[in-house]
Amino acid sequence: MREERSGEHERTNDSETVSDAVFRRLRHDIIMGILLPGSKIKLEKARERYSISISSLREILSRLSAENLVLAEGQRGFEVSPVSRQELTELADLRTVLECHAIGLSFAAGDLEWEGSIVAAHHRLAAVERRLLAGDVARTIDWVRCDWEFHRAIVAASNSATLLQSLSSVFDRFLRYHMLAGSFRGKAVVDDHKLLFERALARDADGAKEIITSHVQKGIDHIMKDSKFLSGR
Repeated sequence: MREERSGEHERTNDSETVSDAVFRRLRHDIIMGILLPGSKIKLEKARERYSISISSLREILSRLSAENLVLAEGQRGFEVSPVSRQELTELADLRTVLECHAIGLSFAAGDLEWEGSIVAAHHRLAAVERRLLAGDVARTIDWVRCDWEFHRAIVAASNSATLLQSLSSVFDRFLRYHMLAGSFRGKAVVDDHKLLFERALARDADGAKEIITSHVQKGIDHIMKDSKFLSGR
């Protein structure tokens, strides 16, 4: 019998335990498509890869199953959740509802500091998008981070931690489908972000909601066209 690792609940920094850090890494690997849909998660290999005990790993995988990123198969273990056209559509609908609601709240409550955070987030996003449009595909990971930071900045003044947490989870699960499609949407997504930025600074909530609804639908169309994982599903 293997000796379990000690110290897994010690802090890696001021706010995160080792177990939390592994949870974040494993979740990232699923969302980014490093762990593919339907692949088995072999506990012994995962224990070695993420340097954590089997018991803690089981707890982490159970947490991920609550987000529908992992399937628990009883005595057969765990596997990365499959993808489907139905789930993609459901996630898109939910993201649209949550993000549009958050926009309404945020635009009504946002202050000058909120506007400044949007300007900064869009500046970073636009810089990465220019590199991607120039063919620097190595910037895709930076784009993923900056894309969420921009969308989050726009809804940050909603003052609802529960709403933002729910939106973050749905956003990531929707992002997983984009990463499996494996290609940047190009100038169309850049234009959407610029328009959304302008609507935010103008406090045009209705206009921003229209952009988000269209933005998400175009994302679905792109994924359906380019993702081999959705063929026949």
